[in-house]
Amino acid sequence: MWYTSTRGMAPRVNFEGALFSGYAPDGGLYVPEELPQLDRETLRRWSTLSYRSLVKELCALFIGLELIPRDDLNDLIDQAFNRFRHKDVVHLCRLKNGLNILELWHGATYAFKDLSLSCTAQFLQYFLQKRKKHVTIVVGTSGDTGSASIESVQGCKNMDIIVLLPKGLCTKIQELQMTTVLTENVHVFGVEGNSDELDEPIKAVFADVPFVQRHNLMSLNSINWSRVLVQMAHHFFAYFQCAPSLDTYPLPPVEVVVPTGAGGNLAAGCIAQKMGLPIRLVVAVNSNDIIHRTVQKGDFSLGEVVKPTLASAMDIQVPYNMERIFWLLSGFDSQATRALMEQFERTQSVHLPKELHSKLSQAVTSGSVSDEAITQTMGRCWEEDQYLLCPHSATAVNYHYQQTNNRQSSAISRCCLASASAAKFPEAVKAAGLTPQTPAEILALEHKETRCIPMRRGDDWMQMLRNTIEGLSQRWEGCAVNSSQ
Repeated sequence: MWYTSTRGMAPRVNFEGALFSGYAPDGGLYVPEELPQLDRETLRRWSTLSYRSLVKELCALFIGLELIPRDDLNDLIDQAFNRFRHKDVVHLCRLKNGLNILELWHGATYAFKDLSLSCTAQFLQYFLQKRKKHVTIVVGTSGDTGSASIESVQGCKNMDIIVLLPKGLCTKIQELQMTTVLTENVHVFGVEGNSDELDEPIKAVFADVPFVQRHNLMSLNSINWSRVLVQMAHHFFAYFQCAPSLDTYPLPPVEVVVPTGAGGNLAAGCIAQKMGLPIRLVVAVNSNDIIHRTVQKGDFSLGEVVKPTLASAMDIQVPYNMERIFWLLSGFDSQATRALMEQFERTQSVHLPKELHSKLSQAVTSGSVSDEAITQTMGRCWEEDQYLLCPHSATAVNYHYQQTNNRQSSAISRCCLASASAAKFPEAVKAAGLTPQTPAEILALEHKETRCIPMRRGDDWMQMLRNTIEGLSQRWEGCAVNSSQ
């Protein structure tokens, strides 16, 4: 399987090349050169598989056995999931009135990102050990990506990780999950800015291709193809669990409701759809509604400011995975995608061409959910089902309640993706008038030592980042020399 850039100006790479890259050299994102088409019989065969086995099948399709033989791949994925708290890795809760919630948060940091990042870290370590190489991972986070990335690579001798978090804009628990990790290969910066602002120095560093190559830099944000690949399994598993029958022709559709910020889960769903999975996608966002405006009106433009909300991991203005979706829905047209994204980067505002907007609105429905609606949804879910939602998952369940209120629920099965545990968001739980339920291991974070380097306004963030990266490379080279002597 070969990968190409959405902008069509970079050499094609195999899975290993895409895995170790952030942005492609032309500023685009890596995507498969072709998408496997899954026939009815394959879908029926896959319908009996566990979540873990679905991840293995999808990864085998997109990685290539010449890079990772199947037995090795199976072992890596088993290793990735061995610390998950639920025996099935993910869990479907069937609640009243057709409300199905797929819990994706049974990993170490109580968020869905543990699923893709634990696998991605295993793939990285596999190749690094083979090649006897070192990488420095640079991650910008709005909350959950940072802690899940740290958790997946802490202690790995072939990797250092640098995480930039928006100081004071994550929840206290999210921040502590990052700053209490004192392992030698983990380096956390607290930035005086929001998640879009802290992405700017990261993108600037990655734009310096010789620097990236010299220091073996990579990203674990959902620009990384490996994360999108693993996240496709959510959609297949949701479909197979919620489809009424696979004996009818055509196969029945299932609506999958996806809470999203940067759009990685949505891109994964769009790709699954294109491969032949009969899902209807609904994207749920908070008041930072660029994706909603793009779906509804073709208006892909920045709002005036990032609005802090209860669903803080979705407080994002630049959903970079929309680039993959534009490429996919334009019929793999890299020239059109490049023109669109370069205009967006210049003007921060693009109106989608009519045909592309039409295809997007056919593929995806959308909704934007206010903080008030989030807390009302959390309250209703507790009242009706004694089920505690996190504020991000509540944006998805809000859509389900709207449909049931309008009596539009009976025709199609629906699955809401739950992206994090409510245990991570006690502030939002209290705002909904409910009582937080906090596991002992999260409570224990309060009493741990923390380490976090400040990046203040007025500092040169890009230079601080470059200096840190250069220092890590020098240290690795020193270790490599010593171990060879």
